[in-house]
Amino acid sequence: MCLLSLVTCHFVTGVCFMGSRRKARECALQMLFAADIAEANPAEVLRTYWAELGDADTEDTARDFATRLASGTLAHLDTLDERIRSRAEHWRIPRMAIVDRNILRLAVYEFLYEPTPRTVAINEALEIARRFSTYEATQFINGILDAIKRDLDEQQPQQQIDTTETEIQSETETESEELSDEHSASA
Repeated sequence: MCLLSLVTCHFVTGVCFMGSRRKARECALQMLFAADIAEANPAEVLRTYWAELGDADTEDTARDFATRLASGTLAHLDTLDERIRSRAEHWRIPRMAIVDRNILRLAVYEFLYEPTPRTVAINEALEIARRFSTYEATQFINGILDAIKRDLDEQQPQQQIDTTETEIQSETETESEELSDEHSASA
């Protein structure tokens, strides 16, 4: 179902507690990971992912968002890597863990090309990093993304706030709290 047995939902009594945009970001990360490992044609990676590995239950809007994120990130790799390189002191992109560099690329793509508030993009990247990487990597990713965000805010402050994304972020946090409460109650 997913690359490297990446789990895309937390399940408690059969109910999935994950926002569709977070799920879309995780699917996009899986596509970027596959493209990075296979060094394959991006169009082929996207097609193969949805035909063979993607979750058939993924909503169309999440599927479209995931595909847009992955294809956009792959189309702008040089620009994204240059932004990351400028803030990743003493780290070459190829030496970073594959998951970590693709989480960074995905978030920086959202900074530059999507209406997602930059703070939301950072928070989403950190949540994904907590699930698929290490504690140290989460700190590393946060430091780099925060520095890039500051650079971008100085160059071009983000004026427009996508309230839908902010509302989804709030809903996801509420769902996570409910999940934690239910898990604590059942323990």
